[in-house]
Amino acid sequence: MAPKYKLTYFNLRARAETARLLFAAAGVEYEDFRVEFGGGPPSEQWKELKPKTPMGQLPLLEVDGVTLCQSMSIARFVARETGLDGKTSLEKAQADMIVDAVEETLNKIYATMFGTDESKAQAKKVLETAVPEFLKNMEKLAGPDGHFVGDSLTWADVRFFDLASEMMAKHADLLENFPNLTKVVDTVKANSGVAKWIAKRPETPF
Repeated sequence: MAPKYKLTYFNLRARAETARLLFAAAGVEYEDFRVEFGGGPPSEQWKELKPKTPMGQLPLLEVDGVTLCQSMSIARFVARETGLDGKTSLEKAQADMIVDAVEETLNKIYATMFGTDESKAQAKKVLETAVPEFLKNMEKLAGPDGHFVGDSLTWADVRFFDLASEMMAKHADLLENFPNLTKVVDTVKANSGVAKWIAKRPETPF
């Protein structure tokens, strides 16, 4: 019998969207349970749920009664379950490497959004050089066929797509000078499951 998956997160893309995209790409059914996002003070729904969570945070993935925490641990697990983590041990390590690089850059982006005015200003200065350097390095690692690893879709492609899509919503020309990365984004977008999910997913601020 196939496992039952329940993904719990706020009504946002953010930290849970990579897992959702992986489920979609693989055509695996799961329960997409969404908690009201307060946008400021915590929602009543979240205040009630938070004490019942293992780490006091979301997302959570419940698998046949076992609860997993941490967004990338969840996404990595989904990748493994769906065969999108790489075909060999070396490919799995390469995919993890790309995902780790994406996370480093994402954390720098988050630093511009949270903290004191001074820390956010400093983070923005760092980001001005960090993003171009990140894209330049990722361009070298991406293959011309639209994959970071091997010759088929992995969670590295999906994770990069998730971040790039969010950034391109504000900077449409982000990948203008990066043909390999553009191909990665196009390849993920062309996946029938991903395309269906993007077309139907709820509209959220981020």
